[in-house]
Amino acid sequence: MTSNPTMGLAGVVAGRTSLSTVGKEGCGLTYRGYSIEDLAERSTFEEVAWLLLRGELPTSPQLTDYRTRLQSLRELPAGLKAVLEQLPETAHPMDVLRTGCSALGCLEPELATSGTFDVVDRLLATFPSMLAYWHWFQTRTMRIETHSEEDSMAGHFLHLLHGQRPSELHRQAFDASLILYAEHEFNASTFTARVVTSTLSDFYSAITGAIGTLRGPLHGGANEAAFDLINEFASPNDAERGVLERLARKDKIMGFGHRVYRDCDPRSPIIQQWAKRLADEVGDTRLYPVSERIEAVLRREKKLFPNLDFYSASAFHFLGIPTLFFTPLFVFSRTAGWGAHILEQRSENRLIRPTADYIGPEPRAFVPLEVRRTV
Repeated sequence: MTSNPTMGLAGVVAGRTSLSTVGKEGCGLTYRGYSIEDLAERSTFEEVAWLLLRGELPTSPQLTDYRTRLQSLRELPAGLKAVLEQLPETAHPMDVLRTGCSALGCLEPELATSGTFDVVDRLLATFPSMLAYWHWFQTRTMRIETHSEEDSMAGHFLHLLHGQRPSELHRQAFDASLILYAEHEFNASTFTARVVTSTLSDFYSAITGAIGTLRGPLHGGANEAAFDLINEFASPNDAERGVLERLARKDKIMGFGHRVYRDCDPRSPIIQQWAKRLADEVGDTRLYPVSERIEAVLRREKKLFPNLDFYSASAFHFLGIPTLFFTPLFVFSRTAGWGAHILEQRSENRLIRPTADYIGPEPRAFVPLEVRRTV
């Protein structure tokens, strides 16, 4: 299949995967055949990570063992802590995770003797610890312990971030968001991970490349931009005026529309429900109503629908998470999907090397330097 290069390879089939369906007619969004609605309502992130990486949902003993394994891998090596302490408070948290991943790859390199899941499990366990350690050291000059008794990634990170155990509502809401972000077929960061993997590079290099790709506002950074927009307005009426002004200027509104979905992002109604529950808990009368009005205006004026990033922004805010941490949360979760794609690429690898349509000058004669000087 060919594609208009200005469309960013839209519609081009770049490979095969058994991990997820995205917008496929009759399927919607599924992870290894399970609907995102069922997984978000009835499972946990650790179950989903096991499913993506190992192919099937875990049994109860397998899940217990997996949670224990991830808990045992949360502590950071001294060398990585030293690296994190050198990164300034002004660094973007995505750069912190990208650097932390690369540094861990130097300290604990993937070896021929490494187990199939060793690196991805280590990264799943340590990414929340990396971000929390750097955050506390740079803001309070505190060297925190990165182990906790929480048996979930959601509970662990919220505990490290706030210094106390999260409520059950907060843990469940964050856990659901991790499930929703865990996998999404050949998106830009996942495709980057597969390209790196196709060269027979190591696991850490593939994940580092994926993090760099996710950092961009057209991919993972949309939730940060969405919250900045929502937080700008004092009321729903103010939001309607402001959004209409932006539309008149043809400004891009982050958090709406999708490259694959045409009518609805199936993840959005799920995270919206959690955002509403969290808003009700804190007695919010501004952010959630403003969000609803922005959604209504864009549906009415442009027939645009919110994607996962839009209501995730206010949900994360209600959980007390700094705005600059929103995209790193994406990393915590998507590492499961990236890892599964890396393993899938390795299982039937071919170097990913597309071609390009050349649009430069026609062949021409070389002009000697002395001639160019006189022109």
